[in-house]
Amino acid sequence: MFEETGPEWLSEEVKTGTTIIAIEYDGGVVLGSDSRVSAGDSVVNRVMNKLSPLHDKIYCALSGSAADAQTIAEIVNYQLDVHSIEIGEDPQVRSAATLVKNISYKYKEELSAHLIVAALSLAMNRDGSSGGVAYIVTIDKHGTEEKVVLGNQLPTFFDQ
Repeated sequence: MFEETGPEWLSEEVKTGTTIIAIEYDGGVVLGSDSRVSAGDSVVNRVMNKLSPLHDKIYCALSGSAADAQTIAEIVNYQLDVHSIEIGEDPQVRSAATLVKNISYKYKEELSAHLIVAALSLAMNRDGSSGGVAYIVTIDKHGTEEKVVLGNQLPTFFDQ
């Protein structure tokens, strides 16, 4: 039944697709993602920034169809800009999340995208194994600061 090395599926390559994550901590949230874009089994872009601004201090992490996810982010960005002008202040992250939810639900049959929405955070995108880049967005009460770090300049988890 099983060979000495175990079942065949244990030695097969694992294909996971896009990875996005949000971790809440005291004082904020950290957003992270990989940087690869694939079409089937082929990687078509190794360095896509999957962290997208929705407003000055609100970001989202994108997954699913790159075109669909970017379109949702652009629509929400526009709607939040208009909303902030109407109310005369910055929109709440809840407003951004509600817009993303409503668009995603309304077009659930046509779109293939999933977004995580966060604010007042440190957002980082890393994929050092593919030679990708890290897109780091620091968001605090003073504004945002974006940095790009090349994959070969990033520490790995086993560095001392």
